[in-house]
Amino acid sequence: MKVPLSWLKDYVDVEIPVEELAQKLFSCGLEVEELVYVGQEIDRCVVGRIEKIVPHPDSDHLQICSLNCGAHGESIQIVTGAHNIAEGDLVPVALDGSSLHGGVKIKKGKLRGVESCGMLCSGEELGINGDLYDGADVNGILILHGDLVPGSDIKPVVGLDDYVLDIAVTANRSDCQSVYGIAREVAALLGKPLKPLALDYTPLSFSTADEVSVTVEAPDLCPRYIAHYVAELNNAPTPLWMRRRLALCGLRSIRNVVDITNFVLLEMGQPMHAFDLSHVAGKQIIVRRAKAGEKIVTLDEKEFTLTPENLVICDAEKPVALAGIMGGLNSEIEAETRGVLFECAKFERANVRRTSRALGQKSDSSARYEKGVDSYTTGIAINRALRLVQELGCGKIARDRFDVNAEETKPIVVETSVSAINALLGIEVPKEEIKRILTSLNFSVTSRGDALTVTAPAYREDIEGYPDIAEEVIRMYGYDRIEGTFLKNASSTMGGLTDAQKLEARAGSALRRQGYSEAITYSFISPRDYALLRIADEAKKAIRIVNPIGEDMSLMRTTLVPSLLDSAVRNVRRGNDAGRLYEFANIYLAKELPVTEQPEERRTLGIAVWGGAENFFTAKGAFEAFAAELGLQFSYAPAERPYLHPGKCAAVLLNGKEIGVLGELAPDLAEELSVEVPLYLGELDYAAAAEQADAAVHYVPLPAFPEVRRDLALLAEESVSCAEVEKVIAESCKYVTAVHLFDVYRGAQIGEGKKSMAFTVTFTPREKAISPEDADGYVRRIVKALGEKLGLSQR
Repeated sequence: MKVPLSWLKDYVDVEIPVEELAQKLFSCGLEVEELVYVGQEIDRCVVGRIEKIVPHPDSDHLQICSLNCGAHGESIQIVTGAHNIAEGDLVPVALDGSSLHGGVKIKKGKLRGVESCGMLCSGEELGINGDLYDGADVNGILILHGDLVPGSDIKPVVGLDDYVLDIAVTANRSDCQSVYGIAREVAALLGKPLKPLALDYTPLSFSTADEVSVTVEAPDLCPRYIAHYVAELNNAPTPLWMRRRLALCGLRSIRNVVDITNFVLLEMGQPMHAFDLSHVAGKQIIVRRAKAGEKIVTLDEKEFTLTPENLVICDAEKPVALAGIMGGLNSEIEAETRGVLFECAKFERANVRRTSRALGQKSDSSARYEKGVDSYTTGIAINRALRLVQELGCGKIARDRFDVNAEETKPIVVETSVSAINALLGIEVPKEEIKRILTSLNFSVTSRGDALTVTAPAYREDIEGYPDIAEEVIRMYGYDRIEGTFLKNASSTMGGLTDAQKLEARAGSALRRQGYSEAITYSFISPRDYALLRIADEAKKAIRIVNPIGEDMSLMRTTLVPSLLDSAVRNVRRGNDAGRLYEFANIYLAKELPVTEQPEERRTLGIAVWGGAENFFTAKGAFEAFAAELGLQFSYAPAERPYLHPGKCAAVLLNGKEIGVLGELAPDLAEELSVEVPLYLGELDYAAAAEQADAAVHYVPLPAFPEVRRDLALLAEESVSCAEVEKVIAESCKYVTAVHLFDVYRGAQIGEGKKSMAFTVTFTPREKAISPEDADGYVRRIVKALGEKLGLSQR
């Protein structure tokens, strides 16, 4: 929310530097996200008086001006092409070395051979328009008015010598979503009096009820609705002081009545609307739920189809406004408008938020209603608007108004004690200081010994109990006064990771040594992710979020594959054609749907590998390194998944039980995703693996004798797997410590349906060295076992 410093000073005397003010606001819970000096781009630009104008000797459209710019009374010469100037005019002058709006730099130079020592400026070149200074919209040099001294800095003259504080207001502080609300806080911070708003006005004898009737059919969505008639509206221009306030907050001036509603919105945080009564059919205003299929075109010329979930303001025939969001184009204030109905209401904030989100329509009004508007401010904001109508002389005010469903504004009273507040804060704040702070914030405080009775101001509907009172005290007393202490009964520990965390950290370290980077993805995915992988039925088992951010994040995932596939595809599309990712994360498995208890959060490992140099075995290497780190032995068996290549997919087995899957992305799916490099995906039930992990580090002495290696070329049926061969080899000889497949051959020489597999077998000696004769004996034993168990023969 933007708050101009000059506007803030209308209500409270601010005598400290604006930077210190921003820090004080931050210390009390109002973060100043940005502090903008309005004239920060303008430098060395002054007021100049034109003393003499003569034609340029070598140009029909240029003129040579002599100006008094206050520098020791000396004149400077500037050549200009503007023709809306005259001798004696006061104009903005950019001197040699000056800076203007947009980063433009002005240097001394020559135009058609005549020296020019600067430039005469228009409003556009100063970065201002007619809302900041009268005449700044003119297509030509800005002519200044008033009794100005040549040489004066231009910024105070045209209103650029100001600051705008952009303040982040938290959702619970709806009372601060206005300039006056911030002024209340500043007055309390600085110990200064707050200047009251002018709310009085002089009504005339005619009645609002003679012009319109008001009915609220949905009081649950509209707790209070005020309507007041103003007649004989004129089109008098909005005064500069109001236009300037609006402009500094980012709003343009439209018409006096519209400007008044916008001004009250910014000043008091109360959205208002003005209806042209000549466009209100039947002279009726009805606040009701929309009918299914009903349409409205809003002031920004967007058409919306409504539902009964939407609250609308209607006349006898049609909707004329979206309640709390925006008025309808059919009741817009125009130059010919003569009678208006001011609306000032409190709408139920959840309904405004749902309607705004459903329709995709946001406004300054909806932003404030979504945080909450209190009934007290609704009541006084209408008075403020009518006071401004009278002050600007733009209409005549009816003697009465409609105030439908007027709530009795009962103050919130909290019974607490000094000891309770201090116990919550953990420090001792003196009783008198507590009372002083609360009083400065417009709370009413009475005390009886330690007990306190605190009455909140009517605009503080966020106050519920003594913790809120304690918060008010500490944010003014100073958060920096809170001392760090242990919780009651707490004790200090050495800290550190649990055994489970240490094991996962070791596993992650093993994967990073394989060149993998850790990924962290959202736990929510889309039903489309399951459909893409051709496992749409799996989506039926997933838990659906009641109020998701969007359909893309509406399900709690039951697999990590969609998230890692999305990360890999995004990398490929952005030119990263090779990479390795892993993720440890939970998947969420419901015991039944709809859920009646917390789902199982199963710890899972997922990997994604892609690139021209990758293949099934490099991807498998990640699981092998993982298994080795955890003291496990995986085996693999052919498997099928709808999203993986049918010939390059394997189930990962631990002690004969499937705990994961690994394979290449299906070719047709890769083509659909425009992935032109091999991409491998793997998923592992980490929780199951961790249960059987041997976390202890075992010492094994280096062999005293050299290892012996033998290569075996084996002829096998196509159906025999590498894992089966490795298992038989390892079981056939106790001295076998490693078996490595280094070649597979298929061809006419060995016959159809057969293959040749070449292995390197490592024998590690124990009690004595292994002789060549011993090694040959071991090999014969292995070949015999392979022939008996798998039907293999040695080539």
